[in-house]
Amino acid sequence: MSRCAQDQWQSSCLTSCVAVLVAVLLPGAGAQSSATHQVDDRAKPLPEFEVASIKLNKSGSGSSQADFDHGRFTATNEGIKGLIQYDAYGVPGPQIEGGPAWLASERFDIEAKVDDATAVAMQRLDPEERSQMKRQLIEQLLSDRFKLAVHWETKELPVYALVRAKGGAKLTSSTDTSGSSGTSSNRGHLKASGVTMARLAETLTGILNREVGRVVVDRTGLEGRYNLTLEWSPEDGSSSSASSDSQGSGPSIFTALEEQLGLKLESSRGPVKVLVIDRVEQPSEN
Repeated sequence: MSRCAQDQWQSSCLTSCVAVLVAVLLPGAGAQSSATHQVDDRAKPLPEFEVASIKLNKSGSGSSQADFDHGRFTATNEGIKGLIQYDAYGVPGPQIEGGPAWLASERFDIEAKVDDATAVAMQRLDPEERSQMKRQLIEQLLSDRFKLAVHWETKELPVYALVRAKGGAKLTSSTDTSGSSGTSSNRGHLKASGVTMARLAETLTGILNREVGRVVVDRTGLEGRYNLTLEWSPEDGSSSSASSDSQGSGPSIFTALEEQLGLKLESSRGPVKVLVIDRVEQPSEN
């Protein structure tokens, strides 16, 4: 679950994914010219699930889970705002506006699958194309079954600027030349490899959404990719970090960033891409 003109980026990626999928499903399509591909792909409907079942979850449980594997998407006790945020648009919570209260309060169980040919074709896509295809499928599901309609706006909002601390950054440059990157985080712990500062800012946005609800923007001026580990005590005092004591008395994330990485978060304002929910309806169950 970030993320410069995101709507344009998503549109471009979707067109690319559909083009690859069509080429896989329709051998010989690659013989057509690039211009013909563009015209044909834009005229084709975007991929969608072959079947989908949606039911209201009345368990009252606080846990939820979503998974997409081999063309099958399952979500248990998921709120629709969470699906919008993590599975469909990949946008942090502070960058979503509008919509009724039930988007977060009502929970649903969802099972959906693509047809067999599409599932096989998706496995042949590279990871980035496959991930984008999954997002598009879930966007389409939300549009079809929940009548979700959205648009993007750029707004001047309070943000945290990620900058270098007075003593300078304490970062280890990545020696991996493949360009790959990854992050893993839980309450009080973040480990990242091969990340840019822009990617780190996106990850911090997701973390701080739980604690202070602001977007983090990269203003470090640092280029390149880095490996890093960050440990702190979350504001609620709970922590899974092995270095924190049993009372959760470790540093705040603001202090940890400065002491461990030589970076700071400064209150500021800046342009933020915001996903605005224009319309959404509760679905009929089936």
